[in-house]
Amino acid sequence: MAGIVVVGEVGGDGHLARISAEVATLARSLGSAAGVAVRGLVVAADPAIAAAELARYLPNVESVAAPELADHVPAQRIATEAVRVAADADYLVLGASPDGRDGAGIVSVLLGWGVLANATGVTWEDGGPVVEMSVFGGRLDTWSGFAAGKGIVTVRPNVVDATEQGSVGRVTTAAGDGRELVPTVRIVERVAESTGAAPIEEARIIVSGGRGVGGPDGFRIVEELAEALGGAVGATRAAVDAGWIPYAQQIGQTGKIVKPALYVALGISGAIQHKVGMQTAGTIVAVNRDPDAPIADFADLVVIGDLFEIVPAVVGALRARSA
Repeated sequence: MAGIVVVGEVGGDGHLARISAEVATLARSLGSAAGVAVRGLVVAADPAIAAAELARYLPNVESVAAPELADHVPAQRIATEAVRVAADADYLVLGASPDGRDGAGIVSVLLGWGVLANATGVTWEDGGPVVEMSVFGGRLDTWSGFAAGKGIVTVRPNVVDATEQGSVGRVTTAAGDGRELVPTVRIVERVAESTGAAPIEEARIIVSGGRGVGGPDGFRIVEELAEALGGAVGATRAAVDAGWIPYAQQIGQTGKIVKPALYVALGISGAIQHKVGMQTAGTIVAVNRDPDAPIADFADLVVIGDLFEIVPAVVGALRARSA
């Protein structure tokens, strides 16, 4: 068996995306179970930093410099390099990020390989990967494999804890494939969100609001508690659809998948679509007036009462403690 290749993703700051560290950790465990080699691939305008970081998780990493990616969408060029290295691999593993999903789709068409997308877990059984996926809004879990013995897996963020290997791996520089297998897409404009807050996917503490906060003014309480705890602000789809908070803060089946140490749910019923986005949090605390709300079935602590009375009292206590 030729082995497994992890296609690394580079963030806007030139560092390895956290999801790629998670994917590398998962792939390393699969390689150990299967007894096959696992290696990484990093393609970027300047891949040096990200490739060195990926080598902390994998024994061998190939680094390909592609200067044109400074002003082009990366998925097309990354897919070309993935096709090249796939000649010596049986499985490609990527993060289920926008670029990862685009790259997986392109490689699938070019190679004719199947894709198992948005994996929530992957194990090695009977000579191949078995991919767990959450479907129908999180109501069902499925387990699937590749009939052809080759395939592509995209892994959801925050379903694996990134763990470095014992020693730093080796980084080799490759010239790459000069062919243009698919048309490239030039970036004509970049729009950066004006916020200093860390992405909610990386936050250790998240305070989220749902329909129960009542409106955009209600999110001021959510923001105050998040600030007092040193955390980030999240929301349910209902709150986002109502225009109370931007989509970037949405958590759930159609939003972000998060895995904080502490998740505080304010006025959130706990519908399955939201649950799948935050159920792996270390500790879940809910404040809700309805003792029969679904979130009471899986939260670690449920406070029954009016959040507009409870939260200000908690914020006051936290501020007094830190004074």
